[in-house]
Amino acid sequence: MMRLRSHFAVVAAGMLGLAALGAPRAVVAAEPGSREAIDQAAAVNTELALAYMREGNLKAAREKIDKALQQDARTANTQMAAGFVYDKLGDKKKALSHFEQAVKLGGKDNPDVVANAAVYFCLNGEPKRGEQYMLQAAASPLNARPDVAYTNAGRCARGDGRPKDAEQSFRKALARNPKQPDALMQMAELAQEAGNGLQARAFLERYTAVAPVTAATLWLGRNIELGLGDAAQAARYSQRLKDEFPTSEEASRLFEAERAKP
Repeated sequence: MMRLRSHFAVVAAGMLGLAALGAPRAVVAAEPGSREAIDQAAAVNTELALAYMREGNLKAAREKIDKALQQDARTANTQMAAGFVYDKLGDKKKALSHFEQAVKLGGKDNPDVVANAAVYFCLNGEPKRGEQYMLQAAASPLNARPDVAYTNAGRCARGDGRPKDAEQSFRKALARNPKQPDALMQMAELAQEAGNGLQARAFLERYTAVAPVTAATLWLGRNIELGLGDAAQAARYSQRLKDEFPTSEEASRLFEAERAKP
């Protein structure tokens, strides 16, 4: 079964780059009371809100982000930060609203804003909207990594129970980067689920040629080979899983399967 949160970890890390702004940056002082001065204050309060959020001081984070929104709610960064803060506060409705505003304000010029919001929507009950935003980010000529966006659009569709839509996006990702590891792994899993063991084996072999072996890939390899009737290769995958990842969830499943044998 697909684990959305782990699969989106790479994108989420990029999204949290906004939250890694650190201490407020030095800026040239503007005329007190001017629009520029108010905008600068909003940027400082946004950064402070994220800093407080990282420290776990959510009361202060909310105070700072609310102040920033009062001063200047017209920037994608402020809206995105508000989404993070209200997510941490457990107010999903407000968080979704702020991510939506971030897309409206910055999506045209910054595909990362769209992709970051898409991850949040996919993980919080809005998979179709998240997929739509991710495809929008992938299609942007400003996106340096459309393969990542297409892969995550596929994850969103797959998590929503639409494997055909997911496959379409994974194939688009691989058309742009044939070595995109996440898309290769996803395609291997989809092929296995569809009963196409030979195709699943081929995608898994492509994956292992470009990415480190994990407990998940060994478990998948074992199941693929069992389905194809190659007990010897399945046993090799099983042994590697026990030797290299003995405490993994997949190893636990293997031990249970072996104990259940008559």
